[in-house]
Amino acid sequence: VFAFVLALLFVQLLLPWFNQVSDKQISFSWDNAFSWLAGLGFALLTGLLAGSYPALYLSGFQPVKVLTGAGSSLLVRAGKFAAIPRQTLVVIQFTVSVTLVIGTLVVLRQIDYAKNRPSGFDRSGLLSVSINTPDLQKHASALRQELLQTGAVMHVAKSSSPASEVWSSDASFSWPGKDPDQLGDLGTVGITPEYGKTIDWQIKEGRDFSTDYSSDRLGMVVNESAVRFMGLKKAVGTTMQWNGDQYTIVGVINDVITGSPFMPVQPTVFMLKEDWTSFIHIRLNPDLNTKDALGRLEAVFRKYNPGSPFEYKFASEEYQRKFYAEERIGQLSTTFAAIAIFISCLGLFGLASFFAEQRQKEIGIRKVLGASVADLWRILTRDFVILVLISCLLAMPVAYYLMRGWLQQYTYQTSLSWWIFAAAILGALAITLLTVSFQAIRAALLNPVRSLKSE
Repeated sequence: VFAFVLALLFVQLLLPWFNQVSDKQISFSWDNAFSWLAGLGFALLTGLLAGSYPALYLSGFQPVKVLTGAGSSLLVRAGKFAAIPRQTLVVIQFTVSVTLVIGTLVVLRQIDYAKNRPSGFDRSGLLSVSINTPDLQKHASALRQELLQTGAVMHVAKSSSPASEVWSSDASFSWPGKDPDQLGDLGTVGITPEYGKTIDWQIKEGRDFSTDYSSDRLGMVVNESAVRFMGLKKAVGTTMQWNGDQYTIVGVINDVITGSPFMPVQPTVFMLKEDWTSFIHIRLNPDLNTKDALGRLEAVFRKYNPGSPFEYKFASEEYQRKFYAEERIGQLSTTFAAIAIFISCLGLFGLASFFAEQRQKEIGIRKVLGASVADLWRILTRDFVILVLISCLLAMPVAYYLMRGWLQQYTYQTSLSWWIFAAAILGALAITLLTVSFQAIRAALLNPVRSLKSE
């Protein structure tokens, strides 16, 4: 019951943090009778179950035998038998803990693996502004020129989607050799000629759009995924039919991640369609302080768009949001793994105290016969190391099965490397030795006269 009261206090303190991490809005129902009855009932049931075992176990002793000279040997034998449930609980606790640790390492590695995936464009110093009024569209050319004259801007371009997203797609494209039964859409992005330089995409074949070529009005730049989707051996120069017009592919770019970084890149075509555009993309001058650059940009936008506040989004921050769900899972799993390890260490500490108390006379005799503290420490910790190794052997196949299933939802996924399991096992052993060593060294340093004075 006392633990239940403490738990209520911790819940009240930790709920705001938990809601933030889990992206939930959970609250404790203080006026809900069922919640109180369930909580108190669980606390009482746990207390009764925990207290019943020692009560029933101790009541099974025969007082005559316990109080005779044979009593001490009886208790030693009983103590050894009594350790089995404790050992089983420790094994279960550490199995859960090691499983959670392995899962946490896999989640964090998957996030890091996707973050290191080439995004296909330069996110640093790139920001976008939504074209939220007709004023921005009407004064687009003058706005661009004045932004470039501020000295705070390297490039300016417009597009119909954010740099790391594709908002539209179409299945009506046709090209030479297309399978009539082929299903799937091509993402479509309308841009201005400066878009490629602004986001700094990489040309793999052909060339970028240019104002020097009037034919680019019916040109296309496609990504690598689109080339694979269409099955083209030589993409540059291929003609494509769309909406009654004939377009020519002038260039192929490296894939730009426009969706989840854990999934394949969407096949996408880019066309010069200024009337589609909804975003202004700006590449800041890296030689200028960001705060000063934004101040110059704001002055220009207020001039041409006085009815709206200057609102912008950095591409790096928008790209980071793509990892939000996985990072939330990583934070939660790290927290639960830490709690599980802490609870396991409590059980391990209790079992170590029990063993140390049970083997006091044995330790005293060994010290009298010349055993060193290191010898006694090794003897006392050996059993616990075995228990934790059993836990690790049980946890590894469980963790492998669960995390292998979790990774299957991602096309771009990391591997379940052996070092993850090895790190979890070494960590569990290190925690075990730290937890047990306190009691082991304490028992080893005990004066043997105290444990053997009645013998």
